[in-house]
Amino acid sequence: MKTMNCKQLGGVCDKEFCANTFEEIVQKVKMHGMDMYMIGDQAHMEVINKMKNLMNDSKAMDEWMKSKKKQFDALPEDK
Repeated sequence: MKTMNCKQLGGVCDKEFCANTFEEIVQKVKMHGMDMYMIGDQAHMEVINKMKNLMNDSKAMDEWMKSKKKQFDALPEDK
């Protein structure tokens, strides 16, 4: 199991997410983003809008995902 926080994943807060795989952590941060969208958190809304723009460029999105996966892979296992 590894832990990353919202900021490490491109967000704005220190909420932590624990997962066994990068794909799991991506799903958890997506749910967090949806929660923040639903409550209208302005700081998260700005990041969400930037991510929407990034998703329009598949090459840039691939590069972003690869860099975040590389960060996840480099993390030590939680104790």
